[in-house]
Amino acid sequence: MSAVATSRTATAAPPASRPAGLVFDRTDELATAAHEQVVFCHDRATGLRAIIAIHDTTLGPALGGTRIHPYASEAEALTDVLRLSQGMTAKSAAAGMELGGGKAVIIGDPRTVKTRELLLAYGRFVDSLGGRYVTAGDVGSTADDLDVVAEATRWVVGKNKGGSGDSGYSTAYGVFCALRAAARHRFGQGGLAGSTIGVEGVGKVGARLVGLLAAAGVERILVSDPNAEATARLAGNYAAVEVVPSVVDADVDVYAPCALGATLTPQSVAALRARVVCGAANNQLLTHDVADLMHARGVLWVPDYVANAGGVVQVGGELYGHSHETVERGIEAIGHTTDEVLTTAEDLGITTAAAADAVVEARLAARRAELGRQEMGR
Repeated sequence: MSAVATSRTATAAPPASRPAGLVFDRTDELATAAHEQVVFCHDRATGLRAIIAIHDTTLGPALGGTRIHPYASEAEALTDVLRLSQGMTAKSAAAGMELGGGKAVIIGDPRTVKTRELLLAYGRFVDSLGGRYVTAGDVGSTADDLDVVAEATRWVVGKNKGGSGDSGYSTAYGVFCALRAAARHRFGQGGLAGSTIGVEGVGKVGARLVGLLAAAGVERILVSDPNAEATARLAGNYAAVEVVPSVVDADVDVYAPCALGATLTPQSVAALRARVVCGAANNQLLTHDVADLMHARGVLWVPDYVANAGGVVQVGGELYGHSHETVERGIEAIGHTTDEVLTTAEDLGITTAAAADAVVEARLAARRAELGRQEMGR
């Protein structure tokens, strides 16, 4: 399917007005991503500039959060939404959800652009897709914001009013389950006992992960975040917490990236002292070959889309009317999926990234085959 430029107030600009290669003729790792649909949304009255990317709907409607961020350029925003939506396809498939992958970004600082009128305009764009894309919360957007979006479309989950609310805890709990499984693989049956864990980013997911780790008896948790108030609050609440300038190169057993993505680079991997990497951030690798670098160094990485699927299990459960117990079991199953991926990687001598990708591709292939049989039977 083609990329679509959409505006409620003006006709689309001719293709020549945008740099070539932004969607179709890319030369980066997204060149083969084959997104089904990319929608550029502009509302002149509110100043809304948003991009909705639908990567794959093989397993079901494309679900993914709305990120509100002051991107430096439209091209930077597009690259982010394309990567994030592709990751959502993998995340839903790995978690066993009947959902495809999508994502949206709104360009701007959430502290200044996020008005009621802008959120309603955004909701109308989501609604125009007729359920092919279902939105939820992400960095810069909250359950309160989703309540406003829901006034303009029913294709929104994770809202407070009539929904399951903020998915931060579910995401954190899924990461915790994955981290426990990874710790048993690397450190033996003692798992997290006696380990030092570094959490990078203590927003609505990272802070909850710190709480789960402290409750589990982890005795030393290093945290870093530009928000000094947030780190001070955690240090005041938990005796195990120490605030440090950086955790990616700190003397820790586990590095848990929970901020924005691309913190795992050739340079940061060379500086890693952690033996396990498992966190909530999306798109943790700068490029795919960074997984090979970690494998070569003996660093056990839990692919981000495996570890951080707790939120999509919650909001996907909301979409399909799953019970609280069913959702909780789905989140805890992230630990079992992690165990499967790590065992497969070890048995076959491949990277954890390759093992996780194989799980995703097998599920997508099975569904495509099923759809093909249904089509032939008509």
